[in-house]
Amino acid sequence: MKLSKGMLAIAVVVPMIVGLNGCASKIIGVREGAERVSLADASQVANCQSKGAVTISIFAKAGITGITRAEKDVEDNMYQMARNNAVDAGADTVVKGESPELGKRTFAMYKCRP
Repeated sequence: MKLSKGMLAIAVVVPMIVGLNGCASKIIGVREGAERVSLADASQVANCQSKGAVTISIFAKAGITGITRAEKDVEDNMYQMARNNAVDAGADTVVKGESPELGKRTFAMYKCRP
């Protein structure tokens, strides 16, 4: 059986993307102090000092193949990036905001603890 160039490309690219999908979580580093940043609901930050907001945008879909990463992995990556940004902003709490599409979300950042 002879494979066309397109079939060969799919046979090579798809396993590579699937393999990288599992590694994406490890690509995002954990900034020192990020482990102390917590996730809260908007109702829990009324007495906290706002430290701004950050919009996170990450890889969620593999271009021409149309393979979409697992939603949990994408959300975990965005949360880690928000925690890293919170450390830079002097915040200790983040609140999930709008997510217009998979891989994009705004997080509000707050300083709640002394």
